[in-house]
Amino acid sequence: MVKIEQLNGVTLAYLGDAAYEVYIRRHLLDLNITKVNLLQQRAKHYVSAKAQAALINLMLEENILSDDEIRIYKNGRNAKKYTKAKNTSVLTYHMSTGFEALIGYLDIKGNEERLNELISWCIKKVEAGETDAEQFE
Repeated sequence: MVKIEQLNGVTLAYLGDAAYEVYIRRHLLDLNITKVNLLQQRAKHYVSAKAQAALINLMLEENILSDDEIRIYKNGRNAKKYTKAKNTSVLTYHMSTGFEALIGYLDIKGNEERLNELISWCIKKVEAGETDAEQFE
């Protein structure tokens, strides 16, 4: 097994992207949303780069991250990427990569309690309409 310290931000983001999407898909299925088109439509409010940038922005504003978690986010945000943003700005893409890196870090570290806490917080913010993803267009 690779040591967490050896993983760069993009690798953590790769893992975090998948882990976060699984959590969100489970949440949507728990809401009894079973039609694939509706699942996809609803999921984008949680997992799009714009949504993730808005969520990490709120996390930083509300000081809910530890210093270590902020460091992981910044490392992911600042990591050199080999892909380009498709439907969003470079800044938004970098912020969402940092968000995914944080999720990947918590997942690979096995910190399920904190991971569940942050993802539950994200779900509540999205469902309450507190994420202004349009600011990241």
